[in-house]
Amino acid sequence: MPSTTTRTIALAGPDAAAFANAQLSSDVLALAPGHWQWSGWLDPKGRVRALLQVARVADDRFLLVPRGGDAHAFAQDLARFVFRSKVNIQVSDTLHASDGEAFDEGCVREEADGTLVFGEGDASLRIGAQAGSDAWIARHIAKGQAWLPDTALGTLLPPALSMERLGAVAFDKGCFPGQEIAARLHFLGGHKRHLHAARIEGDIALMEGQALSINGKEAGIVLMQDRIGEKPTTLVVLDDTMSQEETLDIGNARLHLLSTFAA
Repeated sequence: MPSTTTRTIALAGPDAAAFANAQLSSDVLALAPGHWQWSGWLDPKGRVRALLQVARVADDRFLLVPRGGDAHAFAQDLARFVFRSKVNIQVSDTLHASDGEAFDEGCVREEADGTLVFGEGDASLRIGAQAGSDAWIARHIAKGQAWLPDTALGTLLPPALSMERLGAVAFDKGCFPGQEIAARLHFLGGHKRHLHAARIEGDIALMEGQALSINGKEAGIVLMQDRIGEKPTTLVVLDDTMSQEETLDIGNARLHLLSTFAA
């Protein structure tokens, strides 16, 4: 069974913190060395180009882990905004996401072989050269921590990914791309799509990135699916008008909504 892969984007140099803070949606300057936070990179219309885990491994060195998408493309686009900033951008080789042992929530360490370990309290997520257990997928689905398929990139606004709940958007830190739209949604509301964890009931296998329709109408998109167990769970974004019931018919299967995550 293939593992989930990604690459790290390293930002290093005297201006790395200021550069990351200006581009990303979280308060990067508040991140202490040895810690990590959720973040995002938005386009000017506020849509999520990349959902990220950002690790500060030294005062002047950050490692960005895109949860889906092409890290090389992200890095190339970021480089367009460097201008005179003293920051170097490098992309790693392909790395595997795997389950890890208990490690303090919010802490991060870089091991001797380059493996990055993100602490989650009673578990951790390892990003390294060696593939391992996929047990983290079910845990992240249950927590509403998305990994984005290509078809979701640049299409969803922060509330649809529950980014405020994750602490991935800060409105008191100064400007960042997409801030105006994100702030408008935060203060005025009105967004009609939310993130849900669901159990799949029926003889069907959903695919990451699959569009969902209910009664012939567009309903949302599948982000993640747990591939372990008899009753797989999935993380989906659904239109609010389609998610009023606990169980939804989707063709020859049903989605039983387990939880709905706040924006």
